[in-house]
Amino acid sequence: MVMTTTFPTWVFDGSAIPDPLGCGERAVKFLRALKHPKSPAKGQAFQINPWQERIVRRIYGPRHEDGTRIVKTVVLLLPRGNRKTSLSAALALLHTIGAERVPGGEVISAAADRKQARLGFAEATGIIRSDPRLMKVSDVVDSKNRITSTRHGSFYEAISCDAGTQHGRTPVFVLADELHAWKKRDLWDVLRSGLVKTPGSLLVVATTAGRGQENIAHDIVEDARKVARGEVVDPSILPILFEAGKDEDWRDEAVWHRVNPGLAHGYPDIEGLRQLAREGERRPGDREAFRQLNLNIWLDHSADPFVDMGVYDEGAAPVDLDALEGEPCWLGVDMSTTTDLTSVVACWRDGDGGYIVHPFFFCPADNLRARADRDGVPYPQWADDGFITPTPGNVVDYRAVEARIRELCGRFRVQEIAFDKAYAQPVMGPLNDDGLPVAILQLGWVTQSPALNELERAIVSQRFRHGGHPVLRWCFENVAIQTDPAGNRTMHKGKSRDRIDGAFATWMAISRAAAGEATSIYESDEWSPELMVM
Repeated sequence: MVMTTTFPTWVFDGSAIPDPLGCGERAVKFLRALKHPKSPAKGQAFQINPWQERIVRRIYGPRHEDGTRIVKTVVLLLPRGNRKTSLSAALALLHTIGAERVPGGEVISAAADRKQARLGFAEATGIIRSDPRLMKVSDVVDSKNRITSTRHGSFYEAISCDAGTQHGRTPVFVLADELHAWKKRDLWDVLRSGLVKTPGSLLVVATTAGRGQENIAHDIVEDARKVARGEVVDPSILPILFEAGKDEDWRDEAVWHRVNPGLAHGYPDIEGLRQLAREGERRPGDREAFRQLNLNIWLDHSADPFVDMGVYDEGAAPVDLDALEGEPCWLGVDMSTTTDLTSVVACWRDGDGGYIVHPFFFCPADNLRARADRDGVPYPQWADDGFITPTPGNVVDYRAVEARIRELCGRFRVQEIAFDKAYAQPVMGPLNDDGLPVAILQLGWVTQSPALNELERAIVSQRFRHGGHPVLRWCFENVAIQTDPAGNRTMHKGKSRDRIDGAFATWMAISRAAAGEATSIYESDEWSPELMVM
């Protein structure tokens, strides 16, 4: 469960918010003076409810002794339907034409793609066009997604991650919209480095929960959680995290109200949430979408995950390879096409009904950044940290894979080297010629299911130690399960761009380690020697 100390109780408790210079009050007055085309209030007045007002005061009120704002980064994790876009657009205008403006200052809202970027821009232009007073002092250029203050030269612009390079920017305010959907971090890095050029700049991350841990949004939100829990002391970061815990009852309307602050004011529509929940009871995919988008539960990559990744993470204790040198070892090898990820996983039995694994990954060194953008994971960082071995050129050098396997055979008591037949011959052949214990695993529903059950048992019972290897974790996070009419199960990718190579190689290694036990799952009626091709 998400620790309750991350919940922003100050938003509701009425506690005093310092405002020595009146900047918080000034910001609230500006927002109250705006109009909104969809507002039901008299004169289409922009609605700012008490919880939103408290947030605005908390951002702009507290000051250092020299008068500069304490808050530099706001992390607003808010479920869909709580008018996050409206509040964000109003804050952007506060820095463009309001009291927080800087002459000639750049105000930027950035999103994952052009469509999302237009949503924030449309919200801001709607506010401008609802008020003749603002129209007189603003120049709106739809074709450029830009609003300019005609008096001060400051401007607001909506851009997207797919808009190409944005180097040279000097923003005074950046809104990172739905950061969980950003597939790469290039624009994030450019904008963050640009913000430090100007004193008093402000970054607002406004997002719903995402999927997976290998993305910039998860890193930012997790850092904000640490600040909220007091594990990190950084007054410049303001965490505002409305999120339910993974183990909370997603059907409990009390949970809905706690993480959707707008519900007390009529938004999002409670009947709409009830309808989504009813559909979620019937359709697992809809249930996961409801938990992610309406309850802000950060999910694993797969919509139908193999195991709870929180349970998987219990096996992250370091693996001492030196201590395993005298123990029997089994290798699982998932060869890829020459342009993708190849995985070798070593497995040892731990003597207590569990397993210890250590993976090795290989990929082409060329275009490593492009591959990272494609898969949405930090291949270059993983390579720098030694978690992936990039081989020279634009294809995987199978000689490097073969050399690693030979090294493992020389260091450990390798009992079997299990290969998936696909793409295996260039590596398997030379090893077999030299008398190494090569085996091909015959794949299929019946062969996969028993060892898959064994792997699941080990993980769930916390008898699976993996050392917290981030690439292997990503692979397991992507695994979804298919079940045939007879109840046999196989691994498959949760999403088309995800990789499960490391998890698949782990299954292979576990299958042979389990088969090597005196009392093995392969001695059951589910398995027979004919299913192995040696």
